[in-house]
Amino acid sequence: MSRAWREGPYADPVSRRRAARGVAAVLAVAGLAAACAGPAPMLQPVDAGAPTDPGQQGSATPQPSDDALAEFYTQVPSWYACGGGFECADVEVPLDYDAPDGERVQLAVKRLPADDPAARQGSLLVNPGGPGASGLDLVDSAADLFSNRVLDAYDVVGFDPRGVGSSTKIVCLGPDEEDPSGGDYDLSDDAEVQRLVDDLDALGEMCRDHSGDLLDHVDTVHAARDLDVLRAVLGDERLTYLGFSYGTILGATFAELFPDRVGRLVLDGAIDPSIDYTQMTADQVDGFEVAFRSYLANCLEGDACPFSGTEDEAYDRAVAFLEELDAEPLPSEGEDGELTSDEAYGAIQSSMYVAWAWEALSEGFTQAFEDADGSALDVIAHENDDPDPNADFAFWGIDCSDYPITSSVDEILAQADELEEASALFGAAMGTGELVCRQWPYQSTAVREPIEAAGAAPILVVGTTRDPATPYRWAEALAGQLESGRLLTWDGDGHTAYASGSPCIDEAVQAYLLDGTLPDDGTVC
Repeated sequence: MSRAWREGPYADPVSRRRAARGVAAVLAVAGLAAACAGPAPMLQPVDAGAPTDPGQQGSATPQPSDDALAEFYTQVPSWYACGGGFECADVEVPLDYDAPDGERVQLAVKRLPADDPAARQGSLLVNPGGPGASGLDLVDSAADLFSNRVLDAYDVVGFDPRGVGSSTKIVCLGPDEEDPSGGDYDLSDDAEVQRLVDDLDALGEMCRDHSGDLLDHVDTVHAARDLDVLRAVLGDERLTYLGFSYGTILGATFAELFPDRVGRLVLDGAIDPSIDYTQMTADQVDGFEVAFRSYLANCLEGDACPFSGTEDEAYDRAVAFLEELDAEPLPSEGEDGELTSDEAYGAIQSSMYVAWAWEALSEGFTQAFEDADGSALDVIAHENDDPDPNADFAFWGIDCSDYPITSSVDEILAQADELEEASALFGAAMGTGELVCRQWPYQSTAVREPIEAAGAAPILVVGTTRDPATPYRWAEALAGQLESGRLLTWDGDGHTAYASGSPCIDEAVQAYLLDGTLPDDGTVC
């Protein structure tokens, strides 16, 4: 299969594989297909930094790290009803925490007030990941995500981080502008590689023109400091938090910066903060490889599987199918009238995020193989399309701010070749994401290193054994790095574990949030 610059949904080399645009929220509440494989976890009470008495919103000690920040920590949000029992507000934070008297950023915040004021423990902030996914969208699903006891005890609060969605956001394209890097590129051709680099440079100039200095201040350290401001203005002396995927690195960074302000943190679908972009890409290619082979094994055990033979033979058939589409797309009832290789790849990749999507993926393969009709796979490929042409750029802005890129273009392409050897299906498409950050208008100087959060209250890290986007080894790594980390494991499929079909996981997470009760060390659900 020739290496092309993939463009279909979930098929950008990096952003689609990490399910930006709210997919973490979807997978957290949607299907709940798999059952817990083991007994309910043994629980033990700990001093987990219980939330303070609720009091009035904004009444907690501000605890700014600098007197110049006091006005941000003591602000009182103007809450207004925004439908469905939710309340919304904007919170101001400095664009640059080292220059708090300068420009300001608006954070859009949305909360579902606790159902039982008498039982209220404080605020539970949630982040769906991405980076770039909307916390406002996630909190809309709070009633499906949490038990009644949690909803009684907490105001569930979602927010769009800086650079994202309804907050002050990254904009790269004006109303009549198109992404200059949005075309097809054959990266086996040197001239095509240079054309892509030039187009990425042009995109970067457009992002700088539209977003200005915001591009220099959307890194996770800034976002974690925003999280501390939100904690204070919500009236909580310690942060109670549930973060998925990228939200785990945001929560861990908060704990490193403010260990004495950690309440009950749950980090689900953990990211290893110590690895660089190159290792992250290799690990994720392996994660998707494991996930797809798990799908094939499950499929081949059933009666209606579109594949036959051994797992390796089924895998080779999938690769051959994409190569056939490279030569000749299938007709489809979709908007553009055809299913391309990029779109089929996007359908495969997106279906790895949730095991309940496997049945639809199999039906799509069956339709394609037996009827030469790509319609069903086309639907899967486009089901999470966002009408906002700027929606994906928050991912790049945040990711490129967090990961320094030192590789040359030739080194990046050589790595992609190596990854294609390791994974014929995912390696080439996912191996070139560093090219975007290499040409991004802000070059990161961040240091990738372990996070210990010394002195923090216990932090619950959750990992899924066959998670495609955040491989299980990352959860093991983060739990081991954190001085107070405790690992909870789901032996399952899909991206993240909480509210994904395991009562064992759900009960353990909610027991911790409600009572500060941690699962026993080594608990596997």
